Amino acid sequence: MPTVPLIIYEVIRWACVVGGVFAFIDAATRRPDAFVAIDRQTKKFWLIALGLGVVAQLIFPAIGFGLLSILGLAGIVAAIVYLVDVRKKIIEITRGGGSGW
Repeated sequence: MPTVPLIIYEVIRWACVVGGVFAFIDAATRRPDAFVAIDRQTKKFWLIALGLGVVAQLIFPAIGFGLLSILGLAGIVAAIVYLVDVRKKIIEITRGGGSGW
């Protein structure tokens, strides 16, 4: 039976993967001109960053792969930045300044 810290780690890991997948799908459904309008890179950039981030999280978990695990961490950071900053601004401009939540 796995230890409690290992179970907690796995729950957090899979929550980050789900968050990354959600961010990727959300970015894929947004209009490309919205990314340019908010001056936060391009849609292509975000799709590549988020997609590679999810793949890295699945292939190189945060523990056990040394330097390669930083790729998974970069994917988590990309998803957080997208969800907290970019997505919010895109929703604001596409809905006419609404709250976004």
